[in-house]
Amino acid sequence: MASANASLSEERNLSCSICLDVFNSPVSTPCGHNFCRTCITTFWDDKVRYKCPVCKKRFHTRPDLRVNTLFSEMVDQFRRSARVKEQPSVEPGEVPCDLCTGTQLKAVKSCLVCLISYCNTHLEPHQRVAGLQKHQLVEPMDRLEDRMCKKHNQLLQLFCQTDQVCVCLVCTVTDHKSHSVVPLEEEFKVKKAPLRKMESDVQQMIQERKQKIQEINDTVQRSKADADREIADGEQVLTALMRCIEEQREDFNQTVKEKLKSTEKQAEDLIKQLEQEIEDLTNRSSEVMQLTHTEDHLHFLQTFTSLKNPPPTRDWTTVEVCPPSHVGTLRRSLDQLEETLNMEMKKVPYLRSYLKKYACGLTLDPNTAHRVLSLSEDHREVKRVEEVQSYPDHPERFDRWPNVLCREGLTGRCYWEVERRGAVSIGVTYRGITRKGAGKDSQLGGNNKSWKLFCKDDCYGARVGVYVDRPAGSLSFYRVSPGVGGSSHTLTLIHTFQTTFTQEVLLPGFGVDPGSSASLCGFSLLVPLAAHLDVLPAPWIPAGLYGLLPPDVGPVFSPSRWLFLDSLVARGTGSSVLWRKVCH
Repeated sequence: MASANASLSEERNLSCSICLDVFNSPVSTPCGHNFCRTCITTFWDDKVRYKCPVCKKRFHTRPDLRVNTLFSEMVDQFRRSARVKEQPSVEPGEVPCDLCTGTQLKAVKSCLVCLISYCNTHLEPHQRVAGLQKHQLVEPMDRLEDRMCKKHNQLLQLFCQTDQVCVCLVCTVTDHKSHSVVPLEEEFKVKKAPLRKMESDVQQMIQERKQKIQEINDTVQRSKADADREIADGEQVLTALMRCIEEQREDFNQTVKEKLKSTEKQAEDLIKQLEQEIEDLTNRSSEVMQLTHTEDHLHFLQTFTSLKNPPPTRDWTTVEVCPPSHVGTLRRSLDQLEETLNMEMKKVPYLRSYLKKYACGLTLDPNTAHRVLSLSEDHREVKRVEEVQSYPDHPERFDRWPNVLCREGLTGRCYWEVERRGAVSIGVTYRGITRKGAGKDSQLGGNNKSWKLFCKDDCYGARVGVYVDRPAGSLSFYRVSPGVGGSSHTLTLIHTFQTTFTQEVLLPGFGVDPGSSASLCGFSLLVPLAAHLDVLPAPWIPAGLYGLLPPDVGPVFSPSRWLFLDSLVARGTGSSVLWRKVCH
């Protein structure tokens, strides 16, 4: 505010009192007041008597006007400052004046000779000086050095489509002669058109990478949760194992100590007997010594008969204390510990809940079933029957071995459970297993394309869990035992195959003996769906239904999506089979 008032005051002091504008060619009267030369001359031309317009001093003759050099310079300086203030300062995206210090003003022209951009004030020499007037001035441009041809020092205003570079006019008749050359603006329009799609593609790539970051972060969070759970469960198991080791250590120490105690008791009893005999012999020695010194003939003869024989003693030449033998004690203790540890390792109570997150929905493929096998309507149970089934011929059907495979291939990590009755082979095989003939190459588990666990009678229990970890190259079978008092099921490891799985499709399969059956067990709804249906739809849901789902119905395993899908199934089949089959 103070600066504005000062500027206003300065303008009043430098204003003509006649035209009320800033002095133009100021001159002074004899009385010392200043006026514009034109203003005071015109003022006196209309008068007969001459007087000062300010102080009213009269002059007998028309006074001579004098130029105040210092005052004129002040007026010129003020005018220049005013012009600078009137010029707009540079805005974002505009070209600034290269010569302005402090506040940069907007450039109005660029000189292709000087390679400098000028505001109105700094452009004035180019408009006044003859030598500078010959310079080529163009509309303001930034980065002038980059706009000039390095070879010919000319403005780059053309584009060579042949070499895909910007060129000057001289280039078109030298290095780029006979090339396809167009104005920059024309090529600009051609290349700008695909920029929008390019920007869209870039944004999509950005979103994909952000999504990937989110997926990675989600994986890390799940890994942290799994690690915490693993640590907690491991702590529980290892604590139990340490307790077993401690108990075994105490048993071992107790065994050694009991052997030592028995030896000490034997030695103590023998020492007591020896001490008793020593005491008896000492007494006899004393009596004999007394008798040898007596001179009483009668007493000597009467006592001699009872003393001539030593007191009864034991023959100690063959008596010895045998030190306890610890040979094999430690070995037996370690063997027992190993057996205990192996049993504990197989009884990992948290394993089933961990593996259930890899649970996969499986169905039996009727095109692979041998004709002595009967499949349930939902293709989740197989029975060995006497009546031959009327299955059509199919290249994937087993014709000699009573096998059936599942439709779904196994990828990554997969877990499923099988309820069996009688003798059943449970296994996995590559899709390329031979289907025809009675050779081992078509027997489940009889070749290098398949693996199986053969269960019969009460062996391995009625329910068996199967876990395939393709990245780790392992196939594990577990006995699934019901929990005690309503607690969750526990798994006991039966056997693990270690191999290197190829990229070939891996399928679950069964071999069923006469009078036997096997069924695929279900889990709670959200476990298999959350883990797998976002990747592959359940095989018993028509694939076409997925296209009818609106985009806002929720995640693939959300209840809203499944309710909507159930309504579609009910609409097409007349009954709500979805929940019946999911909850099976």
